[in-house]
Amino acid sequence: MSQQYQIGTPGIPWGEAEKNLWLSSQLKKRCYKALVISEIEALNALCDIEEYGSLNYQDDNYPLFALKNKNINTEQPTILITGGVHGYETSGVMGALAFAKHHMSRYTDRFNFIILPCISPWGFETINRWNPNAIDPNRSFYSNSPALESYYAMQYVNRDSANIIAHIDLHETTDTDNSEFRPALAARDGKINHNWNIPDGFYLVGHTQKPEPTFQKCIIEQVQKVTHIADADENAQLIGVDIEQFGVINYDATALGLCMGFTQARFVTTTEVYPDSKNTSEQECTDGQVAAIVGVIKHLNTL
Repeated sequence: MSQQYQIGTPGIPWGEAEKNLWLSSQLKKRCYKALVISEIEALNALCDIEEYGSLNYQDDNYPLFALKNKNINTEQPTILITGGVHGYETSGVMGALAFAKHHMSRYTDRFNFIILPCISPWGFETINRWNPNAIDPNRSFYSNSPALESYYAMQYVNRDSANIIAHIDLHETTDTDNSEFRPALAARDGKINHNWNIPDGFYLVGHTQKPEPTFQKCIIEQVQKVTHIADADENAQLIGVDIEQFGVINYDATALGLCMGFTQARFVTTTEVYPDSKNTSEQECTDGQVAAIVGVIKHLNTL
């Protein structure tokens, strides 16, 4: 099914006028300071909090924060956790914060943690996939990135990248992917939109260059304890991609500029939760993200 977007002319990529029109229609729907920064500040006793950048959009300032476990042991490997690359994908942000608050301290005897809980705070406030320049941060993790969200995150993390063993990037697939974001993408690029089937449940996107199927399977098994896993559709696919195993598809993350592809970590994955399912809840989605992080650690402990 395809759907025409309300901005632009079919077949013609957006210029500045269309991008400005799109931006003028974006409204704040929730507060980054109240919902995210307050939670980060409350973790001061458990984590070292570092501001790694600041975004100035529409006369507002959005400080960017990273969390690290206290008493870093440089002899230990590091696990990188990222959330809110797409700001509208709420459980990714809340799952990263929940892990830091309730679980991280159990594992710091073996691992260090770097957590970037909300990479796209403007997107969080406006419930948006793009930044104000109509750029998708999760297609922008490469050198000279046009998205400051991606640039600042890479710049910060790459200082420690030599010791990063795993990276889990927390995402959602929502009904608005088909009703808003895919039509907007097609309009922006002057292409024809073709929606995909939205999977009902949790799934993972692995990296085609380092798929690590046993690693992905361990995460799926851990998440299965708290929420349901998406079944493949009638074409044996999820979001138009052939499944590699139950609940797992692969993308070439580096070629696509995805967040999970920007480090040299051996073990990388992107989670996808479906918050619009009738079979889940907001809390269960957050719990699924936390379970996925625990699955990463469980696999690493078998090495």
